[in-house]
Amino acid sequence: MSETNPAATAPVTADAAPHRYTAAMAAEIEARWQDFWDAEGTYAAPNPKGDLAGDPELVARPKKFIMDMFPYPSGAGLHVGHPLGYIATDVFARFQRMTGHNVLHTLGFDAFGLPAEQYAVQTGTHPRASTEANMKNMVSQLRRLGLGHDKRRSFATIDPEYYKWTQWIFLQIFNSWYDDEAKRARPVSELVAQFDSGERAVPGGGTWSALTEAERADLLGEYRLAYASDAPVNWCPGLGTVLANEEVTADGRSERGNFPVFKSKLRQWNMRITAYADRLLDDLDQLDWPEAIKLQQRNWIGRSEGARVDFPVDGERITVFTTRPDTLFGATYMVLAPEHPLVEKFTPAAWPEGTRDAWTGGHATPTEAVAAYRAQAASKSDVERQAEAKDKTGVFIGAYATNPVNGEQVPVFVADYVLMGYGTGAIMAVPAGDQRDFEFARAFELPIRCIVEPTDGRGTDPSTWESAFASYDAKIMNSSNDEVSLDGLGVVEAKERITEWLERTGAGAGTVNFRLRDWLFSRQRYWGEPFPIVYDEDGIAHPLPASILPLELPEVEDYSPRTFDPDDADTKPETPLSRNEDWVHVTLDLGDGRGPRRYRRETNTMPNWAGSCWYELRYLDPHNSEQLVDPEIEQYWMGPREGLPHGGVDLYVGGAEHAVLHLLYARFWSKVLFDLGHVSSAEPFHKLFNQGMIQAYVYRDSRGIAVPAAEVEERDGAYFHQGEKVSRLLGKMGKSLKNAVTPDEICAEYGADTLRLYEMAMGPLDVSRPWDTRAVVGQFRLLQRLWRNVVDEDTGRLSVADVAETDVDADTLRALHKAIDGVRQDLEGMRFNTAIAKVTELNNHLTKVGGPVPRPVAERLVLLVAPLAPHVAEELWRKLGHTSSVVHEDFPVADPAYVVDETVTCVVQIKGKVKARLEVSPSVSEEDLEKAALADEKVVAALGGAGIRKVIVRAPKLVNIVPA
Repeated sequence: MSETNPAATAPVTADAAPHRYTAAMAAEIEARWQDFWDAEGTYAAPNPKGDLAGDPELVARPKKFIMDMFPYPSGAGLHVGHPLGYIATDVFARFQRMTGHNVLHTLGFDAFGLPAEQYAVQTGTHPRASTEANMKNMVSQLRRLGLGHDKRRSFATIDPEYYKWTQWIFLQIFNSWYDDEAKRARPVSELVAQFDSGERAVPGGGTWSALTEAERADLLGEYRLAYASDAPVNWCPGLGTVLANEEVTADGRSERGNFPVFKSKLRQWNMRITAYADRLLDDLDQLDWPEAIKLQQRNWIGRSEGARVDFPVDGERITVFTTRPDTLFGATYMVLAPEHPLVEKFTPAAWPEGTRDAWTGGHATPTEAVAAYRAQAASKSDVERQAEAKDKTGVFIGAYATNPVNGEQVPVFVADYVLMGYGTGAIMAVPAGDQRDFEFARAFELPIRCIVEPTDGRGTDPSTWESAFASYDAKIMNSSNDEVSLDGLGVVEAKERITEWLERTGAGAGTVNFRLRDWLFSRQRYWGEPFPIVYDEDGIAHPLPASILPLELPEVEDYSPRTFDPDDADTKPETPLSRNEDWVHVTLDLGDGRGPRRYRRETNTMPNWAGSCWYELRYLDPHNSEQLVDPEIEQYWMGPREGLPHGGVDLYVGGAEHAVLHLLYARFWSKVLFDLGHVSSAEPFHKLFNQGMIQAYVYRDSRGIAVPAAEVEERDGAYFHQGEKVSRLLGKMGKSLKNAVTPDEICAEYGADTLRLYEMAMGPLDVSRPWDTRAVVGQFRLLQRLWRNVVDEDTGRLSVADVAETDVDADTLRALHKAIDGVRQDLEGMRFNTAIAKVTELNNHLTKVGGPVPRPVAERLVLLVAPLAPHVAEELWRKLGHTSSVVHEDFPVADPAYVVDETVTCVVQIKGKVKARLEVSPSVSEEDLEKAALADEKVVAALGGAGIRKVIVRAPKLVNIVPA
């Protein structure tokens, strides 16, 4: 560290008190110390090896890897709500440095994304230009807050040196398959070896050597963890792209732009995240995450146990998954999701004889009926399709299936209340036991068979019922054939018996199902990572050699995917990259021994989630051009250890809105990389903390339009804008709501340290809280009193007393050590608001005592403040005569002798009512406490001479007297 003293250059402010802590002084101090930290590399966290290796003593300390969720560089810049988490992690990181840790804390940018592309479409500005400008502005805003980031480790996902490794990871996933027996990913080359040797049978018979190249590619595609397939997708014509399920709102519209989303069948890249469903569930138990987030992930993965049942149809079969195979005898019809691939296969040219008019939808042929119904269903969201209150709709497809337990021919319908996203996209309908099936059966005049004995007195004739009856406690009835009988059994035993029968007869098997679907990984956009995939003349996908990565985005004249009428579902994507012919068609030597060949590049790009799936690893070894991350460095920062059984980041802070998307995807990538031996950590983030939201009042006029909050006046409890009364409602803070307050404004008026203190003091970090600019001044005054307790405002000289700790009065020492003990515990527990309260209490005590503050007290007070308000702490530390930065000083440790109260208050109760309070020693015995209580004059008066039946003593805080 440098021995220069930046405090020596502080200017004198012309004021009634020329050395008072003011906003101007704060600005000067903060800018000067920020320059000092940058010049000295104060926050550089050394690696054990490589270009970021450093101080061996620091490397030998316990490590702490502290991360914020990746920010997106918005053109609107930051408002005061954005830095809440960044300030919190900075405070925690500073505290960890001061308690003996080597702390890695940095920040990069998740810079691919739709907003920059949309801006490019509107203005013609290249997305990189606008994104880099936004990043520059955001870096400036964040720097002003005094965040202690290791800037050597920062990057953006749009850097080719970064997305080279995003593409490399994609290739690892593409070249892997999941071995269900070994329960891990393995290289595809090992799968090929199994097929080639005959260890694994080729489906359909034959040998691997007899397959054509295209057949081999198709077969391997059924196993690869990254694969392309024709599947139903969420097509958004208004955006010109497909969306993942998680990017579609409950109303069936795009999260961005609010455009209608339709189901369409397109060839897209997918990630086989479903292979990891069990591990993603099981490993949650050992993560230190909020239970609410774990629950969301468990619900999203949606594990359920049941049985697979095959219903024969004309020599083929429809497979269903059911959690209630015990109700199989009550299945009286089947339903396929409109998107189910078997719909077309089983739909005949003409209606079977005797088809009811109610089943046809008024169409002349099954083909017409199904096509019309599919078009209708494509315009509805999944939530709309599953709404309990809506009328049940559907059409008969013209085919019958055979119920395997009784041989009955049951009609097959297509209906929108069944989704492809759950189970097999087909259900056996048991209308007696499911309300949706019940309503559908009533609407289409289908049989309803009672197979669970009702316990509510409704009887066993479903024609008299008003609703379905479902129970796990009732007995099974009407459920037997020549080979198996479930009659009289409970649900659990009946499920076991019918599952055994299904497996014995080959009609099905016990199985586990998941709600989780494979991750749709293609986007029809320009501003994203290009896929490192090319196609030969036969349409076979080939991975690019790692040696020619990164595959960089080419320049294009038009950044927008082709968009369409938002309501036109019969459209197909056209991507920006597909219009660059010189880039799309290329001659390459892939190193496969075939020499140069002509290929066509993949013209979709990766989703914006890709870059944030692994960025924690790049922070570790950001300049490594030869490896994803050096194994020794990864092991040092993220490897498993006591308390971290799967390894991972020590603390990850961000919004709860990423509970499913980012966190689930990142966990999946981490597990694949772990299986393949590239990392030692099977989980990316060990501890997760979700900060709350800073809210602000939104003011709206009579038209419902937001008006500038800064221009609203309050009069007699009402609010007015330009003379017109407006409504007020607490909500989000943002530019569009005209209620945003920027950190720049607060820093200019009070200084960054004040902003930091205010945001941390507003309440518990995980709770949302309203912003109140008027309240900021309270923390500014705290800093002024702190300054005044150390510096003479008239002379600028120290005002502390150079005395030994033994000369400090006992009350002050007690206040000091209690504050040290409390602040230390609060900072460790991320209770920053209560830590600030304890600092305030100590500071107020010193102000009240008056006179020069003893140096031992002043120095430790400054150290207590250092994580929270680092600029003023650095300044005061130097004024106290120290030449080292406060950043790496030891955090104070409390003397236990002063932490324990000299006395505690003991409550004395008679018949449960408080009659006296005694000040006693914390170590008082029960016998002495009882004597003192009974001798107290208030207790004696309250007893009035009555006898005592019992005395209950809980030393040192309670005595309960029970009179006779």
